[in-house]
Amino acid sequence: MSSLLSHNKDEPRITKSLSDSSPGSSAATTKSLRHERLARLSSSGTSEVSHSTPTNHAESYFLRRENRLSARKQAEEETAKNDYKKMYEKALATNQRLKSRLETSKQELAMIQDQLHRAQKGRQGGCGSNMLETEKKESWSLKKRITDMEEQLKVKAELKTENQRLKDENGALIRVITKLSK
Repeated sequence: MSSLLSHNKDEPRITKSLSDSSPGSSAATTKSLRHERLARLSSSGTSEVSHSTPTNHAESYFLRRENRLSARKQAEEETAKNDYKKMYEKALATNQRLKSRLETSKQELAMIQDQLHRAQKGRQGGCGSNMLETEKKESWSLKKRITDMEEQLKVKAELKTENQRLKDENGALIRVITKLSK
């Protein structure tokens, strides 16, 4: 810094250049400047102001603190309002979704109940016809089994006769072979 400035409302500006002072006198100049500052600070106010200044500082500190706290409370209230609003909107959307699912479930239930009633009516009215149908199916399957068994019996009878014929031929051939071998 090439120059030092000191300023007070009651005193005119004093400008002193460091280049104007000699190197040996710079320590003395620094002490005198400090002394001047201290004198200005102590003489700038009356004793009432100097005693009330710490009180003003404390009051201003508490005022600033209260302002910060009230601002924080307002911010918290705003976020709480926003949170409640978001929660309300979310709950409302969930309720709408659940209501629509409930409606579809009710419609499905009505359709299933209708189908159940139709099926029960069909059973009650067609119980005799169902019995007849099952009896018809059973009799048809029994008839089929009977015809299969009859065919098998015929085949067995044919096989028995063929077997007997082959036994007779075998016996005759054995007799012929024995006569020829004597």
